[in-house]
Amino acid sequence: MAIKSKAKVKGDMVEVKVLMKHVMETGLRKDKKTGEPIPAHHISEVVCSHNGAEIFRCNMGPAISKNPYLSFSVAGPIAGDTLQLTSLDNQGNTDSGETVIK
Repeated sequence: MAIKSKAKVKGDMVEVKVLMKHVMETGLRKDKKTGEPIPAHHISEVVCSHNGAEIFRCNMGPAISKNPYLSFSVAGPIAGDTLQLTSLDNQGNTDSGETVIK
């Protein structure tokens, strides 16, 4: 997994755009060569924090496409602040990234 993000002040809100690299397998597909089911492997949760406080949380599931894109707005942070992003998948893997608000 990998997280890329951008955050920009727009009026009194901060618009955050996040691209996460992940296979997002549903568990319903079968391997074309073996016919065996491909195990489910998808992001289940994304959290955005500012100064150690959670400001956004999103639950995801297997119906989300490969390499999901997420966009949201939050109030409070200002230009120059750093946002921390963390994702957790259904197999217990985590990934994280940071972005400075412009």
